[in-house]
Formats: sequence, C-alpha cells, structure tokens
Amino acid sequence: MKSIPLRIFFCLIALAVGLSAGARQSTAQESSPPPNVVVIFIDDMGYADIHPFGDTRYPTPNLDRMAAEGRKFTDFCVSSAVCSASRSALITGCYHKRIGISGALGPKSEIGLNSAETTIAELCRSQGYRTAVYGKWHLGHNPKFLPTNHGFDEFYGIPYSNDMWPLHPATIAKRQKNPNAPSNWAELPMIKDTQVVIESIQPADQEQMTKQFTERAVEFIKRDSDKPFFVYLPHPMVHVPLYASEAFRGKSGQGLFGDVVMEVDWSVGQVLDAIEDIGAERNTLVVFTSDNGPWLSYGSHAGQATPLREGKGTMFEGGYREPTLMWWKGKIPAGTTCDTFASTIDLLPTIAALNGGELPNHPIDGHDIRPLMFGQPDAESPHESFACFYAGELRAVRNERFKLVFPHNYRTLDGHPGGTGGLPVAYQSARAKRALYDLDNDIGETTDVSQQFPEVVAQLDAAAEVYRQKLGDKLTKTTGSEIRPAGRMQPGDERLPLVW
Repeated sequence: MKSIPLRIFFCLIALAVGLSAGARQSTAQESSPPPNVVVIFIDDMGYADIHPFGDTRYPTPNLDRMAAEGRKFTDFCVSSAVCSASRSALITGCYHKRIGISGALGPKSEIGLNSAETTIAELCRSQGYRTAVYGKWHLGHNPKFLPTNHGFDEFYGIPYSNDMWPLHPATIAKRQKNPNAPSNWAELPMIKDTQVVIESIQPADQEQMTKQFTERAVEFIKRDSDKPFFVYLPHPMVHVPLYASEAFRGKSGQGLFGDVVMEVDWSVGQVLDAIEDIGAERNTLVVFTSDNGPWLSYGSHAGQATPLREGKGTMFEGGYREPTLMWWKGKIPAGTTCDTFASTIDLLPTIAALNGGELPNHPIDGHDIRPLMFGQPDAESPHESFACFYAGELRAVRNERFKLVFPHNYRTLDGHPGGTGGLPVAYQSARAKRALYDLDNDIGETTDVSQQFPEVVAQLDAAAEVYRQKLGDKLTKTTGSEIRPAGRMQPGDERLPLVW
C-alpha cells in the first residue's frame, strides 16, 4: 500500500477537523431552544409620547433602557389607525382588510376573528410554546372569538376598549339631561379564558388593570417550565378613560396622562426584569409598540404625534406610525436605530422564521424582517409598497420614501385644542386632496411633490390598483377578490353574558 503524501495527509486532517467543527456547530444550532417572544401593545399611544421618541415631559426610564439595550424603529406602522383592525393585522400578519375586520368591535358586534386565520399564538403553540394574553383583546367578545380559541393557553382581560362601558362620556352627557336615560353600553366585564369573573368593572378596577396585567405576565414568564413562551401584553391604557394605580397617581407632575405613561413604563421594566431574573435575556425578543396614534379630541387625556400629521382615525402618519422598540440582548444591536419601513404585519412571519414555525397556507401580507431587526448592513424594507386602508377606503399607498394620498374625507381638529378632564371636543371634517409626500424630507406631510416625481406617482398608482383588485376599496367602489370573511355568530353559538 502506497503511503499518502504528507501534504495530502495534512489536508485530510484539516478537512476532518472542519467537518467536525461544522457538525458541532450544526448540532448546537439545532439544539438551541427557540426564542421566547413578548409583544407589549399599547392602546392609543402617540409617536412622541415616550422619551426615546422625543417626549421630555415625564421620565420613561425603562423604555429608555429598552432603547439603549435594543433598537428603535422610527418608521414602523400598523395596518389601520383604529383598534380592532390594527390588532387583527398584528395577530395574523395580514392587512385587516384581507380578513374582514375593520373599525372597533363593540358589545353588539356579531363578528370576530375567523377560526380559519392563523395567529401568532397558534404558530408558536405548534412549536411547543406556552402562550398567554393579558389585557385588551378586541377581536370579538363572544366565546368562540376569545383568545383561548385562537391559540392562547390563558387569557385574562377585557373583551374590548375600556371606554365601552356605562361611564362613557356620551352616556354621562345624556344622563345629565335625563338621569333615567339608558346606557349606550353594556357593563364592561373582566374575562378569564372564556368566563366572566367580574361582571361590572368599576373605576377602582380600572386603576389596577395595568398593574394586574403586568403581574400576571411576569408570573407566566417566571413559571417553571421547559417550554418557550409567547406573551401578548395589550394594555388598555393609554386609551381613555385614563386610570393609574395609587403608586403612580400624581407621580409625573404632568397630569393623569403622564402618570399613566409612567405606569406603562414601569410595566415594561417589570417584564424586562422578569426575563433577566430567569436568565433568558439572550433568548427572548421583546417588542414594544402601539395599536394606533393619539386620540387627539381628548386633548389633555391624549398623547401627541409630533412631528407627524393628525392622529388616530386617520391614515396620515400620526394615525398609523407608532413608537416602536425591540430588545433581545446579544442579537439586536444595542443603542441603534432603524429608519427603514416595517410594520406589525411583519411580526408573525418574522417569529415563524425565528422558531421554525410554518406559515399558513393562505396568503398573508407580512414579511420576515430579521435583517432589519438584527441590523444587517444594507438591509432594505421587504415592502415594495404598503396599503393604507381605513373604514374600507384605500386612503393612501406608500413605499420606503414616498406616500401617495387619494382624495378622501377625514376628521381633524384643524389646529384647535382637544378637550380637558377626560371629555372630548368635536372633530371637524376635512377633504384630503390627491398628493404625493416625500416622507424622508417631509415627515409632516405638508408639501405635494407629485409634479417633481411623476414616475413615483405612476408606480404607486399601479400598486394601488393591485390592492383595489385584491382587497377592495370603497372610494372607487371596487370589490376585492382576495378578501376572507370575518368569523360570524351562528344560531346556537354560546354568547358572553353581558349586563345591559
């Protein structure tokens, strides 16, 4: 037998070492557990309501910490500037228009999230996760629509907005004229899984909600288990009516709104601390964002979207661009900012890419944004265009830099102040003109540049027509071919026992 030349021998040794190292690395990757995920979803928080995004009226040290140890997203948007529509898009990775959810569902609603849709919780559960939601659901209040029938192991919270109760300002105003006038709303219940545990939430209960939902989330995170977890923490605050626990009332020195934001900030700190207490900070993604912009008509009880235009209820930037932070020690680059466009609809496919879950068979609209999340050099937005739907109307289409607004009616304060003491003022109606805005250089949407960029207008017009054909558009009376129905109550379905 001939001897192997020395040069070839050493090459074979090097190759064997390399293959062995590669095998070890592959085995380590395969054996590393999928990441935990926490999504903290605030209600009605404005773009400029926290210190990392410019607010200086009150401290938000835990959100500052999240920004310092994680990544700030300055162009992160929701599907629509209203509660249920926005939440349906977050949880399914789809434009809300695609899945038949719009507006804000109330106690008389007969619809909810369709069981045929795939939620983040279902995707995570398929990968062996524990799943829980504590806070405001708002995707249907009857039992078949509640979270535990959509992939969550646990739910404790309210079925819809915290102002959908007999103490709504409209009911109070009506009863000032007639004390016996009926309420516009049922009593607001607290629900555990699918059962009512508090029939009629009172102001004292609302004062404790931020604290109690946080404590339940922390307990779930710390619960002994070998399984990864997905926690969805959709706080009812800072939606009106505003309530803070005794520990935070008066703490900000900037009124009740500041107190409430500070308690939300405390909640973020409790979650981050709990993750570190169990040693999971290097295997846990935390996302902080909001469902839509500030409810400006409430004035001193509302946030602000400066320097963005308008707020909740409009598809100008102040209505759907949200203050967003992402934190994952050792993975997300600390103290960095991402100015590239992304959206809440991207969370589901991104989480699927992180934990190996399979995407649903039906079409979704989100994309994997790990390159943006992890600060990959030259990472680009996965969205060539993005549809801005509100109330069934395609009000605008945008891309990374430009936004084409179509003529539509919208609500505005037109520069007038909002209300005080938790009472709103009336909006005025205005007419948006067709206009192209350069968001990179005009974030406040003040100057029409359509004459300077006719090719961009043509591109966005073409994209808009595709959205209309697929998802419909009330403005052009177009019926979409890809709309899936919302879930609907059927005869014999169990109903949540509400007190009217």
